[in-house]
Amino acid sequence: MSIRGLCSVIASVLVTAAALHAAGPAPVILTLWTEKAPLAGGTLESDIPTIHLYQVESNQPTAGVVVCPGGGYGHLAMDHEGKQIAEWFNGMGVTAAVCVYRHRGAGGNGGAGYGHPVPMLDAQRAIRSMRSNAKQWNLDDTKIGVLGFSAGGHLASTISTHHDSGNPESADIVDQQSSRPDFSILAYPVIALGQEITHRGSQKNLLGENADPELIQSLSNEKAVNAKTPPTFLFHTVEDTAVPVENSVVYFTALCKAGVPVEMHLFERGRHGVGLAAGMVGAGKWPDLCKAWLKSRNIVD
Repeated sequence: MSIRGLCSVIASVLVTAAALHAAGPAPVILTLWTEKAPLAGGTLESDIPTIHLYQVESNQPTAGVVVCPGGGYGHLAMDHEGKQIAEWFNGMGVTAAVCVYRHRGAGGNGGAGYGHPVPMLDAQRAIRSMRSNAKQWNLDDTKIGVLGFSAGGHLASTISTHHDSGNPESADIVDQQSSRPDFSILAYPVIALGQEITHRGSQKNLLGENADPELIQSLSNEKAVNAKTPPTFLFHTVEDTAVPVENSVVYFTALCKAGVPVEMHLFERGRHGVGLAAGMVGAGKWPDLCKAWLKSRNIVD
């Protein structure tokens, strides 16, 4: 081989190694139920909810977080609201599990996909799974939170306001665990349903075209806030035309009235779906603000 050819091979290896390093370690993909998931309409990949576990190494138990990507309950934004977020948490020493929850756009169930209560059951199961595996995954089971974007923010607020302490009589050790998150982070979330500020696509995908008004009200999550709702961090942009900023405002107001610790940051600029908002004026500060909030609550060091 010529010197030039050898140099090309070395350069190719270096580029490949750099790309692998930038991508970070691959997550471990785990099914949420060992048997058929509740209300599953088939056995396709889209009928089987999973978590993508991004685990950190630490000498001490760490916090854990379930990440709920957005996508209007019709698909999942798995990169900028999933993988990138999990890796950001890993950088803070937090183990993250991206929840691949079932939704309306998933195949199975006669091709109709999944609406309520299936996404909620999947996200609750993800919280329970982190708690039940706390020792194995080196987690502090009192520091298991949730982060959700857009419709994933609605899902995160749903499990923050609709939770239980687990069933100690269950033969399933996962179901014995509480589904209540210890902290909640909501990024440009869908909150209000059946209102002028509602993201209609998310509501339709979750509840159908002609849902029972009582069901709609029960999942307009600002109405479900109470003193047991976990401490919450919110961020939104005023320019968001897909999910109006008022969604975060009404949830913030409800949390204040219930005496729940809450911090909210509203930024003038920024479209919907900014993810980590890298390089954006204003909104790009939210990750650092969130990290400072997590530190103030002794969730990260």
